[in-house]
Amino acid sequence: MEGAQSGACSQAMTAAFSIEASKTEHGENFPVASFLIIPRLRKPILSFYRFARAADDIADHPKLSEQDKFAGLAALEDTLLGKSNSAKAAIPVRQVLAETGLAPTHPLDLLAAFRMDVTKRRYANWDELIHYCRYSAMPVGRFVLDVYGEDESTWAYSDPLCSALQVINHLQDCAKDYCDLDRVYLPLDVLAAHRTTVAALFDPRASQALLAGLHEIARKTAALMPEASKLPLAVRDARLGLETGAIVGLAHKLIAILMVRDPLSERVHLTKPGMAWHGLWGALDAGTARLIGPTAALRLRLR
Repeated sequence: MEGAQSGACSQAMTAAFSIEASKTEHGENFPVASFLIIPRLRKPILSFYRFARAADDIADHPKLSEQDKFAGLAALEDTLLGKSNSAKAAIPVRQVLAETGLAPTHPLDLLAAFRMDVTKRRYANWDELIHYCRYSAMPVGRFVLDVYGEDESTWAYSDPLCSALQVINHLQDCAKDYCDLDRVYLPLDVLAAHRTTVAALFDPRASQALLAGLHEIARKTAALMPEASKLPLAVRDARLGLETGAIVGLAHKLIAILMVRDPLSERVHLTKPGMAWHGLWGALDAGTARLIGPTAALRLRLR
């Protein structure tokens, strides 16, 4: 019996180590290293994205025990730091770090978030959720900015944008996360203030109380956007300015949807044509503002 258990554990751990991203960049709500990105930088950025997806797949895997999930994430870290080659998804990121001279801070921060996901099921308030975003979302933007050689001061605008994108995703998938993973990223104090609980996420349609709570969280997310919207003008690289402008435009649109719709029963994702349209307008808006200045661009939009 002991041998059989050991064999099963070994198989599970091997599965965790070999997991690679199950979702490609084309399935995301936002552009990931689109054609606007400098071609030579697309590969480093995509390697970081695939590393993050692989870690996410381990943390969310329905058949792995908590012990095996931690082991899989540890394998990613060991491979990232050059201690082993057991986790294939970490090898390209390790190569990027070696080629660029960047520290492994950002991928290590991501792994900290996925370790939280293994055991943490609830978030008490908005500040606790943003603390999670500090590790689950902010490192993504910071890595891209570092790869581009942008000044660290741009993190002040990237951090709220990445946090907004993360919370948008949490709102879109709130019912699925609860039903499939028993994981709820909605601040519990907001739900309590509206006299509802996480159990309401199991219903096919949101109650008025739950909907009020979800819309309040969407409004809190919208409050991140004034600072986030400064990123396309803050970066030096024009193409990165257009890319981040597209992302800002998409974030604004999705937040607007989440402020009025029910993610349990209504569509709260954009179609591919919708993504292209709102992303294009966001990029054009950023490009215009970079050319003629934000004040003149605002006057142009108000005509």
